[in-house]
Amino acid sequence: MKNKEIPFNDTFQEAPNSFWLASTEITNYPSLYENIETEVAIIGGGIAGITVASLLKREGLKVVLIEANRITQGTTAHTTAKITSQHDLTYTTLVKKMGEEKARMYGESNQSAISLISDIIKENQISCDFSSRPAYIFTEDEEYLEKIKAEVKTAKNLGLPASFTETLQLPLNIKGAIRFDNQAQFHPRKYLLALAKSIPLNGSYIFENTRVLDIEQGKKLTLITNQNKKVTAEKVIICSHFPFYDGLGFYFTRIHTSRSYIIGIKTKEKIPDGMFKNAENPTLSLRTQKYEDGEMLLIVGADHKTGENKDTTMHYTNLINYAKETFKMEKLLYRWSTQDCMTLDNVPYIGNLTSKTPNIYVATGFGKWGMTHGTLSAMIISDLIVKGKSPYEELYSPSRFTPVASAENFVIQNLDVAKKFIGGKIAPVPNNVDIPIGNSKIIEAEAGKFGAYRDQEENLHLVNLTCTHMGCSPVWNSAEKSWDCPCHGSRFSYKGDILEGPAHEPLMQLHEGPNKVEPNIIP
Repeated sequence: MKNKEIPFNDTFQEAPNSFWLASTEITNYPSLYENIETEVAIIGGGIAGITVASLLKREGLKVVLIEANRITQGTTAHTTAKITSQHDLTYTTLVKKMGEEKARMYGESNQSAISLISDIIKENQISCDFSSRPAYIFTEDEEYLEKIKAEVKTAKNLGLPASFTETLQLPLNIKGAIRFDNQAQFHPRKYLLALAKSIPLNGSYIFENTRVLDIEQGKKLTLITNQNKKVTAEKVIICSHFPFYDGLGFYFTRIHTSRSYIIGIKTKEKIPDGMFKNAENPTLSLRTQKYEDGEMLLIVGADHKTGENKDTTMHYTNLINYAKETFKMEKLLYRWSTQDCMTLDNVPYIGNLTSKTPNIYVATGFGKWGMTHGTLSAMIISDLIVKGKSPYEELYSPSRFTPVASAENFVIQNLDVAKKFIGGKIAPVPNNVDIPIGNSKIIEAEAGKFGAYRDQEENLHLVNLTCTHMGCSPVWNSAEKSWDCPCHGSRFSYKGDILEGPAHEPLMQLHEGPNKVEPNIIP
């Protein structure tokens, strides 16, 4: 498939374009066309959902994978696709807050996820640009040097392939770095599209463009969908990023979403083999990717909570300026952004949705390390269903609450949500609807507060600015031309269509009436 590059100009009128999507064919699995019964229903077609479906089918179970849009078009298609157990300077913090044994299990489990991906690729002969590489966390700041050295010592004590180095072949003033050997990178869609082909037939299915709206509990679990058809299952796994169904797990109090921005460039600088990330802020992450007859450099940065930045286009501009100054950028090839769910203690929630839902499982809160955490989720949940236990279930249990690791973040996060909920309702709004092409405004009408956007054909789109998840007020994302909720990360197109959950109802247009707010908190 021919890669479709995007031209660069300072106005960013062209839509963002993920390389992973541009370089692969779009899938065409059917929508749910009839009521169906299965053993395990999996909601969400990213790396967690596809991997767990594949593992369970391999164990002889019948599975149904349901995706609201197309498989591997969400966060998995907008990742940097690093496969590593090196998750920032993680291990020193984990030892302090959770103890050495749990820190060891965290590292061991993520190393196991790397091995599983490698094994799947070999067993299925998947061509997906898989390459074993070292991973580095480096610093240009002397103040971080001791933290990196402490992390090296801790990681080695935990049995991880860690070492310290003072030299990296990067055009940066490196003071020191921690290196993890035998990590990897790949093309996530090439990998997952190939793996997905093993799921259908023999009583198993993949359904696309089918959004699950609710789960009805009883002797069996019934999934209510937007296709007016139902899926009945003995067990359900929610791999929908931010859980669309809460079941009194109160995930909206324990998760926040964070966005990042990525550019793919052609550069005059030769970038060494490896995956790189800095220790300090602002965040900088680097990796190369095979591209045509050479390589493309991916530069990632500008992390911020969803809905917090008014001018999101500046993040792309800043990354491009950095690429020009530091890596002698010749051409911008791609740009895209992504978001992920962050937990209170920076450890994912994997396992039973709540202690009272033994047949509903969840995988969320991957903290921007979804290739390993998504794969690990599949391993843990597959073990729980097939064997009844997993060696890692306690560490990742969604029912955990670790006071030392979580309490401060719990208070801060929920005060922040309250502030945004109230602020969004009382902020002054302009009454002028004179909006230039490609611009947005928040306006008031008789029916309430609306978000207005004028598209390139001069059509004016007015959507009700009450998030259909829990009633917060979405804000405009200028870079992606979307309305983003700052409370729990739901995102909507300027027409009101859902781009990302947990919301599962769209924003209504001005003439369509009020929004339906449905958080699915109570089972």
